[in-house]
Amino acid sequence: MKTHLDRYRQIAEILYRNGLGYLVAASGLEERLPFGRRPRPGDRPDGPASRPEYLRIALEELGPTFVKLGQLLSTRQDLLPPAYQAELAKLQDNAEPVPWEQIEPVLTGTLGAGALHRFTRFDTTPLASASIGQVYSAGLPDGTDVVVKIRRPGVDVEVNRDLDILQGLAGYAGKHWEAARDYDLPGLMDEFADTLRSELDYAREAANTERFRMNFEANPAVQIPAVYRDYSSSTVLTQERLYGLKVTDTAAIDAAGIDRKALAVKAADAEMKMVFDDGFFHADPHPGNIFVESGGRIGLIDFGMVGEVDDKLRAQLSALFISIMRRDPDRMASSLLRMCATARRPDRVRLSLDLRQLMRLYSGKTLGEAPVGRIINAALAIVRNHHLQLPREMALLLRMLIMTEGMGEVLDPDFSMGNTLAPYARRMTMAQLNPVNFARRLGQAGVETLELGAELPDQVRRLLNTLDIEGLEVHLRAAELLPLVERLERVGNRMVAAIFAAAFIRGVGELTLGDTDRWKTWQAPLMTAGLASTGLLGGYLAWSARRQRIREL
Repeated sequence: MKTHLDRYRQIAEILYRNGLGYLVAASGLEERLPFGRRPRPGDRPDGPASRPEYLRIALEELGPTFVKLGQLLSTRQDLLPPAYQAELAKLQDNAEPVPWEQIEPVLTGTLGAGALHRFTRFDTTPLASASIGQVYSAGLPDGTDVVVKIRRPGVDVEVNRDLDILQGLAGYAGKHWEAARDYDLPGLMDEFADTLRSELDYAREAANTERFRMNFEANPAVQIPAVYRDYSSSTVLTQERLYGLKVTDTAAIDAAGIDRKALAVKAADAEMKMVFDDGFFHADPHPGNIFVESGGRIGLIDFGMVGEVDDKLRAQLSALFISIMRRDPDRMASSLLRMCATARRPDRVRLSLDLRQLMRLYSGKTLGEAPVGRIINAALAIVRNHHLQLPREMALLLRMLIMTEGMGEVLDPDFSMGNTLAPYARRMTMAQLNPVNFARRLGQAGVETLELGAELPDQVRRLLNTLDIEGLEVHLRAAELLPLVERLERVGNRMVAAIFAAAFIRGVGELTLGDTDRWKTWQAPLMTAGLASTGLLGGYLAWSARRQRIREL
């Protein structure tokens, strides 16, 4: 196993060799290379490949963690342009099989000595070999055919080392790389690390599978495999084996006499149920994870990547659907800005104009008639152009909708994703607008407000203690300070003018009345006000000088 330093050098050398010197420089990796081998930003090898192709090749060379990173990035259409998405989507999670002699101890660690004897059969030649685990065919004593997924030995140590390195590089790049400053790069890498670490834990995938099975137990149109907990652990997952046709094998589906139009609707309806009814969806519905069983039943497998729809995301989706149905670009812009993160101040007017152009895609159409995939892709291009960053769950959801529409169109060229999506969207939106739900959300807000009120005195007391003991240190950029300076300047102008005006009017009034005694009693306050205003004026002039210096920074 390579040390961190060796791995840093290997990453830098592979990126450099594939013409990705700008990534080496942006991430600070060049400091890890010997002086004579440091790359120049922008260097690239001679050859016909494009930059996206070189990136894919480099990720494949770098191994499992980086292949997974590329696969994840290929799903984030809000972050990468289409050329990169298309190239990274080619990354295959295939790997040379690890010999059975190295895999068997992992199975023995879960099932104990003589683990193979607990099965009536066990084929030690893997059905599939991926970067994290290998899959084997086996049989249980009750006659059930199962697949056994076993994690590769030592892969957790390798992945965690690479994730530590990637998170460190992301932190550096987020501070020093101009192209990364529009996004929360460290946050994105933390998100990726959480996703990949969850894939290492087969116990979590087992729990996901059981949750989907429970959600669909009353639905005869969908089959979810059973999990055998007595044969499973964090490193081994044993589940029922599903048999069927590939969902994209239209010739075989026709030969089996299965109605492809009905099948497309059934598969899409299953995904919509997950999102809008269950709030828990399969985030990777590619053809390899979907089977068509006899009679047209849908079989779903591989629940390592999932998404959840919580109350906050439901409210965001509802607001988005309302703006779409009302064809209101300003409302849609507000919905997107509330939903997305951004490191720069967004141009709301330009965003609204871009969304107005987007709405022409479904002008004169109902939601059921709208080209969902085209609209989502166009919306994601706008999000990307405005440097907005979608929440992970929303990005997964939009990708799932695009993949589901693509699968439906393979089965039925006339398939309309909008027709399947529309009733679920309307129902969810109406539920959000329901007075009972509104009252519940209002009650939750009230509880949070009360909790905040109860905690506020203690928070203020701690703040005051901190100020007394440690003092307060403020860091401001000049560019961020200018609006504040301008505002204070206007306030200063008004205060000085008001004090002079008040003193002048009062003094003139008293003199006009000729009341000498009253003038004497008021003379001192007037002089005080004059001195105060003079002090303010002096302070204002000094502040203006500082403001000019700030402008020059």
